[in-house]
Amino acid sequence: MGQESGLRAGRSPEPGPAMETLIPVVNKLQEIFNTVGAEVIQLPQIVVIGAQSSGKSSVLESIVGRDFLPRGSGIVTRRPLVLQLVNVPSLEERQRAASGETSTQAEEWATFLHCKHKSFTDFDEIRQEIETETERTTGTNKGISLEPLYLKIYSPHVLNLTLVDLPGITKVPVGDQPPDIEGQVREMILSYVSNPNCLILAVTAANTDMATSEALKLARDVDPDGRRTLAVVTKLDLMDAGTDAMDILMGRVIPVKLGIIGVVNRSQHDINTGKRIVESLQDEQGFLQKRYPSLANRNGTRHLAKTLNRLLMHHIRDCLPELKTRVNVLTAQYQSVLQSYGQPIEDKNATLLQIITKFATEYCHTIEGTARNIETSELCGGARMCYIFHETFGRTLESIDPLAGLTMLDILTAIRNATGPRPALFVPEVSFELLVKRQIKRLEDPSLRCVELVHEELQRIIQHCSTYNTQELLRFPKLHEAIVEVVTGVLRQRLPITNEMVHNLVAIELAYINTKHPDFIDTALVSASVSSSKNDPPAEGIRRWKSDKVEDAGMEEKPKGNPQPPMYSSPSRSHAVNLLDTPMPATRKLSQREQRDCEVIRRLIKSYFLIVRKSIQDSVPKTVMHFLVNYVKDHLQSQLVGQLYKQQLLDMLLTESEDMAQQRKEAAGLLQALQRASQTISEIRETQLW
Repeated sequence: MGQESGLRAGRSPEPGPAMETLIPVVNKLQEIFNTVGAEVIQLPQIVVIGAQSSGKSSVLESIVGRDFLPRGSGIVTRRPLVLQLVNVPSLEERQRAASGETSTQAEEWATFLHCKHKSFTDFDEIRQEIETETERTTGTNKGISLEPLYLKIYSPHVLNLTLVDLPGITKVPVGDQPPDIEGQVREMILSYVSNPNCLILAVTAANTDMATSEALKLARDVDPDGRRTLAVVTKLDLMDAGTDAMDILMGRVIPVKLGIIGVVNRSQHDINTGKRIVESLQDEQGFLQKRYPSLANRNGTRHLAKTLNRLLMHHIRDCLPELKTRVNVLTAQYQSVLQSYGQPIEDKNATLLQIITKFATEYCHTIEGTARNIETSELCGGARMCYIFHETFGRTLESIDPLAGLTMLDILTAIRNATGPRPALFVPEVSFELLVKRQIKRLEDPSLRCVELVHEELQRIIQHCSTYNTQELLRFPKLHEAIVEVVTGVLRQRLPITNEMVHNLVAIELAYINTKHPDFIDTALVSASVSSSKNDPPAEGIRRWKSDKVEDAGMEEKPKGNPQPPMYSSPSRSHAVNLLDTPMPATRKLSQREQRDCEVIRRLIKSYFLIVRKSIQDSVPKTVMHFLVNYVKDHLQSQLVGQLYKQQLLDMLLTESEDMAQQRKEAAGLLQALQRASQTISEIRETQLW
């Protein structure tokens, strides 16, 4: 079992010179990323966890060899403390070598990240600075903060290490602590120990039951295999009389793969009397030799420091390939991100012209279908206009019935009204023109709707171009608004002009009914065709012309009794309308000639309407393209330049959004940090690590 414990403690050959550089490299990487305030990479480190008053602070002070941590009752560590230990030559050696590594004329000194240019040689001042900085972020109560505090200690008496001291696990809130203090501490601990690149130093007091250790339970939750957990048993000298920690240290109670190391802390009496840590370490070694002679060389604070140093170096070595890959990937990503944000403006005139030209070019290319970013989910730009012209507009016109809304009664009424008081020998031409103009007028609304649809699509192209120039336009929101306003203004200006031209197209057709059109059917042929098809008697049920008061019907319906004398009254309009609207008690059949005349008019209207519809279907798209689409394409850039390229507007239009400027600054800082990190990692000679 002793041999197994030795293997767990990790006896291995002493690390070579290349291995010794790994921990300083990680410390340097940590400083690099701390300067930009971002943790984009999870660096290897040792996280110290344990229950409140389990002896974590005493273990850290014993490793450092100096008193520097705040002490007191309850929860003392209230924010993460990232402690970097750097081994340096002694003051005498540094003075003799005159290396100039540091200007501090002291054997040991420390620096904080928040005041890195100030060196602390008095460790009581270090404790005071920790307390002051903790109260600055957490207040004077017992609350905790997630913001870490970075402390770097230089000493010839320490081994290179990176440790993170976390608040102790507590159960009951005290003072002004929030009721969920236990959950907050647990969440903080899990945020650190969940990092697969960290080693877990689980501290448990020997005078408690190991089976109920909160630290080991948390470690097992995130590291079920135990590959990165090292257990430390403190307060070996405080166990009950007649008991010892032999089974615990041998791993018989709870096995831990990386080993279990026991230490003896200074008592509160020792601290109060100012007992030096050097003396405490000597007493610790004497206690181990007396109580655990077979395990004395594998326990104690000195052995713990060496084990942590070795484990951390090997862990860094194992994480190094993945670390390099991660740095390279992030470097490429942030280079792309920074490029998308654009470079700081040097020439505002050139920048404004470049953005305007790019937008106008993208707008025209979207209409022409030659844009680089082709939409695949729906039709847009010129393709949608083509669909509007030939599918939407074309089908709408084709769906219009040339004779819709025209009844035989309407046609017969028009013929009668066109003849006046005299019976007509031929079908009057005026009735044809009157009725065909009424039908042609119905083509105007679909034509104007076609203009409206194209105008809406030109508006949508603005959004489309803004989407594919997002970074540049988001960078200058006022310029984006100005461009949209100018393009919208041009479209708004051209819309009534185009509508007027389309209205004129229909008005032109109404102005002159060309019965000599080559595609118009001959009236004589129509009359002959209708006459030949009307040899049979007229069909029953033909609708009656409502104002046809024929005498035959009147004679048939004379009353049997005393006839009333005819009423002769003044031909007032109201009296005449009443007479015409009086329902006739009987209907009559249209004569064969009346049917023939109505059919001739129907065929002529249909023939001419199809000619006009074909002309409108061809002319409206051409009019829209010329007066609206092509005009916008040809004049968009000149309008943008004319309205926006003004010296007094440059500063206002090219004012970056605060978010974009901040994002570029952060991205530039991270990219610089990643490049420095890549250079630092590349200095490691991997051939000497294995």
